[in-house]
Amino acid sequence: MNTALLVLILALLWAGTTGSFSGLNLLFGGLLGLAAAFLLRDSLSSRRGLRRMGRIIRLLGLFLYELMASAVRVALVVIRPDLKAVVRPAIVAVPLSVTSDAEITLLANLITLTPGTLSIDVSPDRKHLYVHALTMDDREALIADIVNGFEKQVKAVFE
Repeated sequence: MNTALLVLILALLWAGTTGSFSGLNLLFGGLLGLAAAFLLRDSLSSRRGLRRMGRIIRLLGLFLYELMASAVRVALVVIRPDLKAVVRPAIVAVPLSVTSDAEITLLANLITLTPGTLSIDVSPDRKHLYVHALTMDDREALIADIVNGFEKQVKAVFE
């Protein structure tokens, strides 16, 4: 990717994030983008770095989708008049295939940031992540969602 295009995209992302598209803010975003491009120049120039960037973008997309979908699910649960009948909290031990501290931390944070779920702890042998769910219809389905969703994408990012 052309460095100037990357800096422009990062400047626009900065302006969108801060909510101000003033000239000074765009300039500041461009300077931040230039600094980021300089710091990541080795990663951005290699094929492996580009593949990893694509995997990170896929993980971000999955997170944003899950964030919106679970926010709607939690909102529907909360507005129900029979709240006690709908809320079925549970703690589930999710078996982990990720092994490094960074992978486990990222997975736990993604789960915690998603409404309706909360990472509680990691087992001492680091083979299970304990997750609290606001509503759980099927234990196996919850585990499969985490393993085939977030964990699979986190593992791909760190390959």
